[in-house]
Amino acid sequence: MKLGEKDERESGEVATPGHDCDNLDAKTRLIVTAERLFAQSGINGVSLREIAQKARQGNHFAVQYHFGSREGLVQAIFDYRMAQMEEARGAMLADLHGRGLTKDARSILEVVFLPQLQINGDGRGSYGNFLAQYLLRNDWRDFGVFGHEAPPNLQRTFDLLRARVDYLPSAVAQRRLVNVSLMFLYLLVRHNGQGGEHQEVFDSALADTMEQIVTAMCLPFRV
Repeated sequence: MKLGEKDERESGEVATPGHDCDNLDAKTRLIVTAERLFAQSGINGVSLREIAQKARQGNHFAVQYHFGSREGLVQAIFDYRMAQMEEARGAMLADLHGRGLTKDARSILEVVFLPQLQINGDGRGSYGNFLAQYLLRNDWRDFGVFGHEAPPNLQRTFDLLRARVDYLPSAVAQRRLVNVSLMFLYLLVRHNGQGGEHQEVFDSALADTMEQIVTAMCLPFRV
């Protein structure tokens, strides 16, 4: 996946809120429904009973049955989306290694962020809204730690990024990673393919945002 490949967000079998969920199992239906409702009303703004109802579950305690708690469901949404990006990240990592770009900050950060473009194809920014709340809800200090263990390709990408910014203390590198993630999520939420007479062209906004991300992530640390 490269810059300019925005149309891939509209293809494939990536489940997004707003798509027909009838072909999903109960657990996955709860995940995508909860993501949409959390994006609309906030993670603490919707009851677990309502999530079960909107996901068309006869058991009003379906969330507790599958995930144990609200926090378990929140983590499951994050894990579900990260797993969906593993194949794309794997292909991008192979290309990155093949071209000898394992120390190139822009290339590494593209592996972190560009696969997210294929998930936000529902036009409402549910994924971006949810993930922004997820990042702000927690205070992880160790670099690359966002709840459960990261999937293998995401972890490999974080390892490359950490090596690239090894001059930063771990907590500083983590804070910057969260900061630049929020920058990218703002792009996802505000540019959902709707376009408008005065809206910036997506590809231009994406290229500019990636330049900002690289600069912000790699600045020397001064105290």
